[in-house]
Amino acid sequence: MAKKITKSKARKKKVIKQPLHWFKKLLLYCFLGFVFLFCSYIGYLDYTVRKQFEGKRWSIPARVYASPVEVYQSYQMTIEEFEDLLLQLRYRRDYSLSSVATYYKKGQQISLKTRSFNFWDKKQSSQQLRIIFSNKSVQKIINLKTFTEMPILRMDPVHVGSFYPTRKEDRILIKLENTPNSLIQGLMATEDRNFYHHFGVSPKAIVRALWANISAGTVVQGGSTITQQLVKNFYLSSEKRLWRKINEAFMALILEYHYQKDEILEAYLNEIYLGQDGASSVHGFGLASEFYFGQPLKSLALHNVAALVALVRGPSYYDPRRYKDRSIKRRNLVLEKMHQQGYITKKQEISAKKKKLNVISRSHRSVNRYPSFLDLVKKELRKEYREDDLTSEGLRIFTTLDTQIQKVLEKTITQKLAYLEKKPNTRKLQTASIVTRRESGEIVALAGGRNPRGVGFNRALKALRPIGSLIKPVVYLTALEYPDRYNINTYISDTAITVKGKNGEDWKPKNYDNKEHGEVPLHIALAKSYNLATVHLGMDIGIARIAKTLRNMGVSRSVDLFPSLLLGATPLTPLEVTQMYQTLAGDGFLTPLRSIQAVIAADGERIQSYPYTLRQVLDPAATYITNKILQQVMSIGTGRSAYLSIPREFALAGKTGTTNKLRDSWFAGFSGDYLSVFWVGRDDNKPTGLTGGSGALQIWTSLMKQISKQPVDLIAPDNIERHWIDPYDGLLANEDCADAVSYPFIKGSAPEQYSPCASSTVNRAKTWFNDFLQDNF
Repeated sequence: MAKKITKSKARKKKVIKQPLHWFKKLLLYCFLGFVFLFCSYIGYLDYTVRKQFEGKRWSIPARVYASPVEVYQSYQMTIEEFEDLLLQLRYRRDYSLSSVATYYKKGQQISLKTRSFNFWDKKQSSQQLRIIFSNKSVQKIINLKTFTEMPILRMDPVHVGSFYPTRKEDRILIKLENTPNSLIQGLMATEDRNFYHHFGVSPKAIVRALWANISAGTVVQGGSTITQQLVKNFYLSSEKRLWRKINEAFMALILEYHYQKDEILEAYLNEIYLGQDGASSVHGFGLASEFYFGQPLKSLALHNVAALVALVRGPSYYDPRRYKDRSIKRRNLVLEKMHQQGYITKKQEISAKKKKLNVISRSHRSVNRYPSFLDLVKKELRKEYREDDLTSEGLRIFTTLDTQIQKVLEKTITQKLAYLEKKPNTRKLQTASIVTRRESGEIVALAGGRNPRGVGFNRALKALRPIGSLIKPVVYLTALEYPDRYNINTYISDTAITVKGKNGEDWKPKNYDNKEHGEVPLHIALAKSYNLATVHLGMDIGIARIAKTLRNMGVSRSVDLFPSLLLGATPLTPLEVTQMYQTLAGDGFLTPLRSIQAVIAADGERIQSYPYTLRQVLDPAATYITNKILQQVMSIGTGRSAYLSIPREFALAGKTGTTNKLRDSWFAGFSGDYLSVFWVGRDDNKPTGLTGGSGALQIWTSLMKQISKQPVDLIAPDNIERHWIDPYDGLLANEDCADAVSYPFIKGSAPEQYSPCASSTVNRAKTWFNDFLQDNF
């Protein structure tokens, strides 16, 4: 009985101990599970920290620059235009020229201190100069250090836009060794005085900040270390939650464990958020220095460095443009802290506090000022680079854009379209234009529509429109390449013609005036833009040959070999038309249009050049004669209204173009220095009520009057000879014949018969006498 009782007690003891045993196991498993999860999470944080910190830390957008302005003696530029350039370059007025990117104006002189700049072909140091202007041009450039005259000055180029990644962040990367000591000292004094001694998190700093804030009754000091601030900017969001603060602490510890203090500090200098430029955020002290003061960071004085440090606590709250007094107060506090920590003397503190902020006016660096032109640049770059390279590798792209000409183009379009729309039944006009340097094919200005800041449909690159009579010089040039059949004065029939189409339908073209002009000289047919004469000529030469000439001129788009090609029924973009006329303006040499001069890598290495290239593709003599006729278009033909505004000495060359029902108005032409093409029409393809002469030519004339400085000077090839022609019968004459005109002919193609005028007794006597005088006196 006693044994049974003992066994029963033992069972009870076992029953009592059993739950306690499993509870301990549960706790142990939970603890192990927690440790596993914690270690896994720390491992995940460690992987995240190292992957991003050791990989490509930042996506640096490509920066796009306009062509730098090169100023020299007699350079055509007014003092007002030069000052406008300085403002585009974010220079500020400063009579003491105390820092780079400053200038002052006195009378007809501008004194300035330029920025240093790394161009694609050389590095240019900062210079202190004086430029003297006279009669709308540069008279002298004087170096104020040596007081010697300089032959030429290349200004730093205007930053016209950037190609951004998905996140619109911008920064200028800086190296720790190139960072001003005053910036490091200011950060240590105000943000993390024990940076080089803590392990990522500073309990002492947290307590000190808490006490300082309680004493001041407001937030005057933060408890986060520089490492924690870097983690917050680099890896985390700015939300104020406990879990984010915990993550921030752990990641700061991991960062400190893996990397040196200097590496962390350099990353912080480049990552910290310091402002907003439109839709783009300003990160890092390198860009902030340019954004607020228009100067490189290493050029900043102490008072401006302190103003940048002040922004760390709150870029919006201490924005020096919006809240000047607030910014100065915070800057002065930074200076006081720097003095307290022994980084600057009391004298330096007092002197810096007296200085003004000197913040430059906001100009939205991030805004792409010329979206249509940048669209062209990106189109060209995509042939060589991936999209990711363009938006993240920090490329510097130097273009051919001339901001002064672009400004004139935009203003001219605005004014002239408003004027044209005052005409009856003329409204909702759109336009596209391209301007190039005649000798090089560099695109200096481009308009994709009437709104210069529009980012929609780029008509200059994408609008496929019938080109009308702009095709005619191609037809006549092709004919002139056969001098045994055609010359400048060959008579062509301008009479009704019917052409059978492949589908059996008849094509019956008409002249614009609905008249026939009988037999007309070739040059008159082109100058007056006669359709019937052009069709007769084109059908005789052959449409395939004309299409080949068009390809040789740089138009790669395939065209339908229909008779209507002869009158410009084929659609081309304004860019393609510009290439076509660039070849004419280049005397028969194909010069590919260029919008880019060079591409430079982030480290300064030149990785791509876009050299000037040319290739003879057209017969030089035929091209010369065609251009002479295009000059006649401007003097007696459809372009003659241009000389109401521009002096005849410019000897302009060009051609109008008009399509059916006045839907498209075109003009393409050149002076000695520039070629420009204009299209005017409507997006809905309805009639504009404008011909090429009454529409596009008017804008072209207004622009060229403002930008052209050189007349056209055509140089005749060796196989060109001039002969006097009797205009009444087209036969050879001499200068003593009444109304005789001297025309260029390809050698051997001039008429052989003489006009009765040249063979008369009186005329022969005059000719003999004139020859005698020339030979003997």
